Amino acid sequence: MRLSTLRRSLTPLALTASVLLAGCANMPDMGMSSSADQVSGTQITNKDIFASDKFRLQYPAPTRWLADGSGYTTLEPSESQEGGRDIVRYHPVTNERTVMVSAEQLTPKGQDQALEIADYVWSKDGSKVLIFTNTKRSWRTNTLGDYWVLDRNNDELVQLGGDAPESTMMFAKFDPQGERVAYVMQNNLYVQDLDSMKITALTTDGNDHIVNGTFDWVNEEEFSLRDGFRWSPDGKHIAYWQLDTEGTPIFTMINNTDQLYPKLKQFPYPKVGQTNAAMRIGVLPADGGDTEWMKVPGDPRQHYLVRMNWAGNSDQLLIQQLPRSQNINRVFLADIDDGSVREILSEDTKSWAEYVDEVKFIDGGDSFVWMSERSGYRHLYRVERDTGKLTALTRGNWDVVELSRVDEKNGWVYFIASPETPLERYLFRASLDGSGKLERLTPDQPGTHSYSVSRDAKYAQHTYSAAGKVPNTDIVSLPEHKHIRTLVDNSDVQEKVDALAKRDIEFFRVPARDGLMLDGYIMRPTNFDPNKKYPILFYVYGEPWGQTVANRWGGWLYLWNIMLNQQGYIVASIDNRGTKSPRGFEWRRSIYKNLGIVTVRDQYDALQEMEKRWDYIDADRVGIWGHSGGGTQTLNALFRYPDTYKMGMALAPVPDLTLYDTIYQERYSGLLPESAERYKETSAITYAKNLEGDLLLIHGSGDDNVHFQGSERLVNELIKYNKQFEWFEYPNRSHGLWEYEGTTLHLRTMMTEFLKEHLEAGAK
Repeated sequence: MRLSTLRRSLTPLALTASVLLAGCANMPDMGMSSSADQVSGTQITNKDIFASDKFRLQYPAPTRWLADGSGYTTLEPSESQEGGRDIVRYHPVTNERTVMVSAEQLTPKGQDQALEIADYVWSKDGSKVLIFTNTKRSWRTNTLGDYWVLDRNNDELVQLGGDAPESTMMFAKFDPQGERVAYVMQNNLYVQDLDSMKITALTTDGNDHIVNGTFDWVNEEEFSLRDGFRWSPDGKHIAYWQLDTEGTPIFTMINNTDQLYPKLKQFPYPKVGQTNAAMRIGVLPADGGDTEWMKVPGDPRQHYLVRMNWAGNSDQLLIQQLPRSQNINRVFLADIDDGSVREILSEDTKSWAEYVDEVKFIDGGDSFVWMSERSGYRHLYRVERDTGKLTALTRGNWDVVELSRVDEKNGWVYFIASPETPLERYLFRASLDGSGKLERLTPDQPGTHSYSVSRDAKYAQHTYSAAGKVPNTDIVSLPEHKHIRTLVDNSDVQEKVDALAKRDIEFFRVPARDGLMLDGYIMRPTNFDPNKKYPILFYVYGEPWGQTVANRWGGWLYLWNIMLNQQGYIVASIDNRGTKSPRGFEWRRSIYKNLGIVTVRDQYDALQEMEKRWDYIDADRVGIWGHSGGGTQTLNALFRYPDTYKMGMALAPVPDLTLYDTIYQERYSGLLPESAERYKETSAITYAKNLEGDLLLIHGSGDDNVHFQGSERLVNELIKYNKQFEWFEYPNRSHGLWEYEGTTLHLRTMMTEFLKEHLEAGAK
């Protein structure tokens, strides 16, 4: 249940980078004095944050490192065509700029405007570029569109797909030789020859139920499965997923706002305990022919084929399979000639197993880099393809957060981690030989560092931010991490942030009732007097897809918190156990079948400890709010601890966990019918009758992720017990609650006014 991105547009109940807050775990109290003191600076309003460009950040265009090491390409506004963009190459050291593809080259004949570039891909030799344009939304992302190919040898620009309907093509990509392009259209796979422009239909059975080369809603949302086919390294075959959604219940949404009569939207959506799509993987010749289906064991409706790659050669596939319970990840080698499979590796748990996003093959395909939690922490391993033998590349009581690059030539694997504190992120590298050699490359600059590492690992695009520090991006050389050039510094926005009347964030730890330490942050009122008492508002997420306490730029939430500080509120957040913090296997799995119970108990325990530590927290004025998973935990706090939380704002929550999708909810809550009692106990709606505080419930009627249906059921439950509350529907808005003019400002203004009315501001 990640919160969908506003870009990835707001990311089920997952949390977007824009709302993550930051800090160092052991910072001392900031801005404290024995009496009230005035903090100078400018005031901030909702309009400043949500209806102006005052704090709008600049981000560099996505960097594409070239395979030949000659630099990186990016998109820049054309100097010769208004509204057009060029694809430009920069040398990482000299900054030499070369226009690789001009807007004029991307202007179709008979038109006066270049194609709008949503994405672009180079052929292996760089002689051609594939342009994705005219996009529109498929499920929750813009994966439908049109594709064009520019041949840089003769400047010929051609549209793919023949007479295909507009914006119906998906996931087009060159073959390894750059001579053909494969793509999905209307649930079938096609290959188009770039010389003759002949189109070959590889599959013809695609329809409303049979889906070839792409996925249904739930697999896209929860496994990030969108692009469902892979060229073999030799270009002779294509491996692909096929889904059969027949039997999956259809969910219906109604749009009452956009036309004279209501419009229905229907799509397969398996809720907890319902029928999943059947999944299988097949391989067929790239020039057409019969499909050889891989004989992966198990009922295809009771298993998930979560990842598939060519196994370092053109003869075998590496397939990762989870059962419906998701408690084991079995890794198979599949022979494409006869479909036979052999299990080479498994990751077993008593809760849920993780799959590995990017499997990097090395040693000529004889081994691959793998990530596993088998030691109790997430670490990197080298696995022999044929035997499954593992060799640890990283070790210790800390987690690898993300794999950045494998530099096989020089014997290194680059990754993100933060062994000393879960609140920060740094770049490391470890030796591929298993010797345990480990180097931290990021300098001693506390905060969050992210990287796009070049293919030869000599350079990286590096982005840094910290609490109260806006992101800035530069190019660095590796491994010495030497600054080469600044790409974006956002200094103008930083000056405006620095000018605000505000106090620093303090990051702290408090124990839960069993002694487990929980990370948190606190932001005190601008005119703070430690001898008086202030209301406190908690921001909560609390589920496995998000971390709210981290040393990074906090985006609009940080600015909104400052506004509340200026009005006399303390704001705070706690990462309860189970959140996406790099604190090891047990931390993350401790909420298995206990979402809503242990999660909000930790929130309650943290509040009790904070009240003991800081007596200026007014225990009679405690509020809480959250979106998506945070909305669910807000309801749990109000219903399970009604004497503690005096008000709450729940945005797009899941009051009844059985109403969410199979993949997410069964992963964390178990299967039906055996876990039926756990679903009842962990669902907030079960305890709605306990509501005593003031509740603002907000949901979009067009939410295809967390359905409006759940909040409607909660409304009925609250009515049944004569519980008074405020309820607001945003017509036809999706999970992010952002569509249509004025929505964001309206939402945050409503929240601010509700807070003022029901949690009195200022000192007492």
